[in-house]
Amino acid sequence: MKFTKMQGIGNDYVYLDCTAGEPDGLSQMARVISDRHYGVGSDGLICACASEKADFRMRMFNADGSEGEMCGNGIRCLGKFIYDKGLTNKSILLVETLAGIKTLTLHVEEGEVREVTVDMGVPVIAQKQEIFVKGKCYTVLPISMGNPHAVTFLDGIEELPLSEIGPCFETHSLFPERTNTEFVEILGEDKIAMRVWERGSGETLACGTGACAAVVAAASTGRIQRASVEVRLLGGALFVTWPEDGHVYMTGPAVTVFEGEWKGEGK
Repeated sequence: MKFTKMQGIGNDYVYLDCTAGEPDGLSQMARVISDRHYGVGSDGLICACASEKADFRMRMFNADGSEGEMCGNGIRCLGKFIYDKGLTNKSILLVETLAGIKTLTLHVEEGEVREVTVDMGVPVIAQKQEIFVKGKCYTVLPISMGNPHAVTFLDGIEELPLSEIGPCFETHSLFPERTNTEFVEILGEDKIAMRVWERGSGETLACGTGACAAVVAAASTGRIQRASVEVRLLGGALFVTWPEDGHVYMTGPAVTVFEGEWKGEGK
């Protein structure tokens, strides 16, 4: 099975062209192919599928095999994958996801997609909550970007022991379906830093929906402005805008790492 390895500021996925049909066992395939020692190595598996509602449909699986509703970095790379593979000649795409239909604007240079802007939709903001993790109280703001997020604001996030506390946030009783958690530090009125613990994948170098949730959380609590916020992640920077129309727009790079053929072997 031919695949493409892609990354959006370090958030990496294996991509399959499933427009002619979806293979069986995608969840198990995601677990095996994502393994960084015995598989290709990735944060998950993303399939470009046919859609009756939009131009294409995205199916996204985390490294543990669970199917996710949406992935911001993943859908940017999906747009590049679709265009660069000649599956479309459109520069504006409608992509069906489990979080609804998303609009992608492809920024094409010399015949290849370099960046993608995604209309991430209107966020849903819940009431802030206080939770205890490892004996410490954290204030979190739950936000849905079509998938669940919990945002907490801290100083010195580079020192956080995420491997210890991240799983406790993900599986906390407040989040019966588990959650992605963003640990955010304010750097200025138009700049934030963030580390993320992703549901089903652990700490990753970046999370697009998480970056959007972080900006919404920071702006809605008066910590930053709403226009063109730079979100610094371990893998690079994304730019997020939350204008008066209520939609969140995210812009960032999409990069092809390599092409390969997977023979279905693994641990």
